[in-house]
Amino acid sequence: MGFSFTDLAGKVKRLLDQEEYKEEDILRSASQGDREAFGLLYARYIERIFNYVYYRTGNQHDAEDLTARVFQRAMNHIQNYTDRGVPFSAWLYRIAHNLVANWHRDRSRRQEIPITDIPVLPAKGDHPETNLVRSEEQDALLRLIRRLPFERQHLLILKFVENLSNAEIGQIMGRSEGAVKSLYHRTLLVLRDEVGEDLAEGK
Repeated sequence: MGFSFTDLAGKVKRLLDQEEYKEEDILRSASQGDREAFGLLYARYIERIFNYVYYRTGNQHDAEDLTARVFQRAMNHIQNYTDRGVPFSAWLYRIAHNLVANWHRDRSRRQEIPITDIPVLPAKGDHPETNLVRSEEQDALLRLIRRLPFERQHLLILKFVENLSNAEIGQIMGRSEGAVKSLYHRTLLVLRDEVGEDLAEGK
């Protein structure tokens, strides 16, 4: 019986979630050079990291390449990983964030995802971008989001697509939890004002 990559990744993730694997035990083994243990971490997080990178690049080929580099870097440095009270995923997202930021700098311009090319991601709850109904109002909102500075787009993706807590986002972005809350609040205010302006102008 054959499975697509997405189906197989989903089955492995469900298996890992159902079995009572303790992540700290897996991390301990992986940090000691156990490649099978690292493979369990890879299977658990590959889909989430790829989705995050794809949202930030808008290009499947580059997203695949960067995702591979995220896990290569993680494997090379996992012996230096320190548990600071947030999930291991926060460390992976931090690596991904740095690689994507370098990717954007190398191109010296912000790459935007065309509205029609936004991927349909596996459901992780009710978030705006994964359960899109193609309406003019939502397309307009997405265009506004894509015009936000890199850091604010980054925050919205982590919060609404990846469903991370403010503490986890702070670890990834190198900010305090309070600073994340403040940035999130300011971002929503900007969106609200811009939506109001567009409506007033009849866009």
